[in-house]
Amino acid sequence: MLILGLDAALARCSVAVLADGVLRAERCEDGGRGHAGRLPAMTAAVLAESRIAATALDAVAVTVGPGSFTGLRAALALAHGLALAIDRPVIGVTTAEALAAAVTAAERDGRSLWVAIDSRRGRVFLDRLTDAEGARAFSPETLPHPAGALALAGDAAEAVAARLAAAGVDARATAVRLPRAREVAAVGGRRLAGDLPPLAAWPLYVDPPEAKLPEGGLRPPPAAE
Repeated sequence: MLILGLDAALARCSVAVLADGVLRAERCEDGGRGHAGRLPAMTAAVLAESRIAATALDAVAVTVGPGSFTGLRAALALAHGLALAIDRPVIGVTTAEALAAAVTAAERDGRSLWVAIDSRRGRVFLDRLTDAEGARAFSPETLPHPAGALALAGDAAEAVAARLAAAGVDARATAVRLPRAREVAAVGGRRLAGDLPPLAAWPLYVDPPEAKLPEGGLRPPPAAE
């Protein structure tokens, strides 16, 4: 099974190809705004390095969020465009699923695992993984306090772990901060095989976009002369 993984949900842009669960090639670039524009070139490079034609792929897996609106849109547009061209399915993978897949058993050490993602609005997106609601937004003051030991992954893991620890919770951050395309492809492969429930490849924003229409709506088009 050949799976192409794409991710630009957070402050990293990555592309990977897995063949029956084995990594064939991967490109990762950490950066700020605009890094998602590198995805098409990175995808071409990964396919060339792995010596796999796009038409040989079984599916394209892509992170659907939560994350950057721009990054999610860029990755999803590329995934759907490529999948349409080669007539293959697009598989959605949440940012939390990709991050959780990168946490080793040693790092978890028998603890419950949560994923904490910085919303950039003074809140965090928290996914408790076993919660059917998925990711939810919390302010620092409203963070839930688990009774047992907790491990955290994600770019807000350290801050959340510190705040919970100060409140008496046995919480610690893992080294997993940003998702990688290899885990996106791995989770996508499990979903394609039927080991995970299906997930539509559409953006999962949690919060609405910051950009809003003016109160009076869009400016009307100029009248024809």
